[in-house]
Amino acid sequence: MLEFYEPGAAIIEDSIAKTVERVNKTNKNVLDFMFGVQKTMLEELIFVGNEILDRARVETHLFSEFYSKMAEAHSVKNLNTMCKECGQHQIDFVRRDSERIFKHGQRMIETAANLFNRQPPA
Repeated sequence: MLEFYEPGAAIIEDSIAKTVERVNKTNKNVLDFMFGVQKTMLEELIFVGNEILDRARVETHLFSEFYSKMAEAHSVKNLNTMCKECGQHQIDFVRRDSERIFKHGQRMIETAANLFNRQPPA
């Protein structure tokens, strides 16, 4: 009588083994995704911190430059020239800052797309 049930038991064991294997693979893929998200978020926090410090440093430099040029200006013509130069420096800074943030945004979109498009190993 045991011989009659052994083929059925083998089929059930194979089915359970395949199910466990699929669950393990799914769990691994979920863990890989979650670690990737965590890594991306930590990189973002580091980037934001560096950007804030860099922005404060540059703004302080621009302000001190503006202040020193204002102290040097002794006529209306010199004030006009100073305002033009400082305005141009501010515009250049905003342009460079915007380009850097745009490039970072592109990199983040690529990173997020890679997280979502990662194919599970077959």
